[in-house]
Amino acid sequence: MFQKLSHLNLLLPLSKQQFSLPRHAVTLADEVAEDAAIAKLVLESDPKSLREALAKPTFQWTPELVDKVLKRLWNHGLKALQFFKHMDRHPTYIHSTSGFDHAIDIAARMRDYKTAWALVGRMRSLRRGPTPRTFAIISERYVSGGKAHRAVNVFLSMHKHGCRQDLNSFNTILDVLCKSKRVEMAHNLFKIFQGRFKADTVSYNIIANGYCLVKRTSMALQVLKEMVERGINPTMVTYNTLLKGYFRCNQVKEAWEFYLEMKKRKCEIDVVTYTTMVHGFGVAGEVKKSRRVFDEMVKEGVKPSVATYNALIQVLCKKDSVENAVLVFEEMVGKGCAPNLITFNVVIRGLCHVGEMERAVEFMGKIEEHGFQPSVQTCNVVIRYFCDSGEIEKGLELFGKMGDGSCLPNLDTYNVLIGAMFVRKKSEDLVVAGKLLIEMVERGFLPRKFTFNRVLNGLVLTGNQDFAKEILRMQSRCGHLLRHLKL
Repeated sequence: MFQKLSHLNLLLPLSKQQFSLPRHAVTLADEVAEDAAIAKLVLESDPKSLREALAKPTFQWTPELVDKVLKRLWNHGLKALQFFKHMDRHPTYIHSTSGFDHAIDIAARMRDYKTAWALVGRMRSLRRGPTPRTFAIISERYVSGGKAHRAVNVFLSMHKHGCRQDLNSFNTILDVLCKSKRVEMAHNLFKIFQGRFKADTVSYNIIANGYCLVKRTSMALQVLKEMVERGINPTMVTYNTLLKGYFRCNQVKEAWEFYLEMKKRKCEIDVVTYTTMVHGFGVAGEVKKSRRVFDEMVKEGVKPSVATYNALIQVLCKKDSVENAVLVFEEMVGKGCAPNLITFNVVIRGLCHVGEMERAVEFMGKIEEHGFQPSVQTCNVVIRYFCDSGEIEKGLELFGKMGDGSCLPNLDTYNVLIGAMFVRKKSEDLVVAGKLLIEMVERGFLPRKFTFNRVLNGLVLTGNQDFAKEILRMQSRCGHLLRHLKL
């Protein structure tokens, strides 16, 4: 088989002036964590050698370690499940409830519901569950897969699996349906069971938020009116939900009037309210008002949260200037509010968008200084912008650093790089595209037929017929319809 892509010099001759990353830049980890090393092992091993390696006394298996490995392999579903099944046969290790939940989530995310339910059965046989969280996971995956009715059936049948429904599980299914914009289905379920489960403030807030998500604030108000009529008092979550709903509908005037009404009624305006206002005004393009609300918040003695700073930084990146966003970032750190990964991703995306790639890479280095690792989303953004600006070698260099297991590439990573290989129309670039495609399949991703055919055509047109034949055979193994190519 072809060489792995972790050795970039085997793929593509880099320019003589190689791009050197600044100190503390995208190392992604000076010392690879144990879970990252195991994830790398899982990806690069065949089933037999993997089973033998995992059984060795080298590893001290704990539920925490297994959970971490599964999280590392989140975007490599087939490999993650392979690892889980090997550990299920381990002579001394027994999976925890959280381990089963991770595996069930991964299987259902791949729409392999048969495996997901088999894992539920195995979980029950080991007396590790299932728990309400297990059913919440399955329901969410059914809804995201376009099977909302199956999700409702999961909720209704929980008791058959030894897990009784209660108010919390009722609110969970309502929330899952509403967040996927199935609010009418959720509302009908709510009407049927609100008496049985004694619907509370949370229940009503969920339905109101569902209508706000589909930009039907009038229905949200009607739900909250019914809530008050039933003697249930609104909370700050209720008010903030409506406020966000107005902004979502671009009803900026109504949002401002509602905010003033909240102040008039002596509501204890909280950090969520201010954050909603900062973000809402910013998205509407009213950056000055957004900043004014932020300043008012500080003046009123309400301490901005990391979410508030993230909202303001995002607004400045999109509607003002990245320089001002960086100043707010520095102000945030100076005032002792620790940025999170979202903060870095917003700033990095903003810098990339204005072509400040060197500074974007510097910010990737700062991620580790603050105790995080760059996420696959962070890396994908930088790789995409490198490729878009014609600096493909730099994108490949960063991709190579993802191979240590600390930040594994996902489907988007491969698609971005494969697409970039067609820009220069060079024979060696098309060979790289082919190798990327092979590694992609070996790691459990299923490329679109378009991707296969694009790479095949590119290889044929650049005289790489033998390589094209190899990929054609792989395409057949993946279950795609063969194309008739004259090789």
